[in-house]
Amino acid sequence: MSSFSESVVEDASLEWLGELGYTVLHGPEIAAGEPTAERDHSGYHDVILERRLRQALQRLNPSLPPEAIADAYRRLMLIDEPTLVTRNHAVHRYLVEGVTVEYTRPDGSIGGALVRVIDFDDPDNNDWATVNQFTVVEGQNNRRPDVLIFLNGLPIVLMELKNPADENATIWKALDQVQTYKAQIPTLLSYNELLIISDGIEARIGSLTADNERFMPWRTIQGEELAPASLPQLQVAIHGLLEKRRLLDFLRHFIVFEDEGGGILTKKIAGYHQFHAVNRALAATLEASQESGDRRVGVVWHTQGSGKSLTMAFYAAACTRIGTAKPNRRCAD
Repeated sequence: MSSFSESVVEDASLEWLGELGYTVLHGPEIAAGEPTAERDHSGYHDVILERRLRQALQRLNPSLPPEAIADAYRRLMLIDEPTLVTRNHAVHRYLVEGVTVEYTRPDGSIGGALVRVIDFDDPDNNDWATVNQFTVVEGQNNRRPDVLIFLNGLPIVLMELKNPADENATIWKALDQVQTYKAQIPTLLSYNELLIISDGIEARIGSLTADNERFMPWRTIQGEELAPASLPQLQVAIHGLLEKRRLLDFLRHFIVFEDEGGGILTKKIAGYHQFHAVNRALAATLEASQESGDRRVGVVWHTQGSGKSLTMAFYAAACTRIGTAKPNRRCAD
């Protein structure tokens, strides 16, 4: 890996994402005015792939009138919150819960609806794309993140990569660059769900509000065992978390916002051990809750400092959502 350049790490990331079924796009080729343009005529100020978002909203909500779809699209484009973190919280709720809209019925009355933004049950019913070198201009600032992942046209994952051959370009320099993005192009980060930083050798995953200590490696792909040390950490993170079904599961159940008091909102995400522990516990719970089940779920063992309170919060939230969506699959009492 020592001979890798930053561009090689970037190309490898795109290749790994392509293996997972993502459409691979290149920022300069989709800019406004290009034959393969996907960005609108406002140039580099837009951070959403608008055509993909419109098509996804229409596809996921076929019974709703155009007026309702247009209202949901407008709400997603214009997030009316005072800070980056509160805007990010609002977007996350839209992604997970849907967008509440109003529209006029044929008889003139006003109707309400919930517009789905993501299909969590069928990964292939969503639009998945990854773009490198995606230029964003906000105010006087011009920035170009290395790799972005767009889900139904929304930039939900940002990957910042550094050159492993440069001893000064550490993984924490990549995090410094992310902090610059937060300050200079906050509109892009309003839609972010996950941040991934890497120097080609190490890789870490964190949230919008995470500090250095909260950027953690993702050490497994399937969850049954740790990935071999011979695999690059970035490849493990991509194949282990960004696989479509796992990523949808993560977005739906493993991201929380905590009010720290004093107007401070913190975004917290699961580590790999919490993600897989909760999913195993959830599977055991559903099995125990069946008519033929013994209603004995089992035990989750925690080590000190493993985040047991957060793990149980993820478990309870996932249990609640599944119980609400599918009443015949209740969690055990």
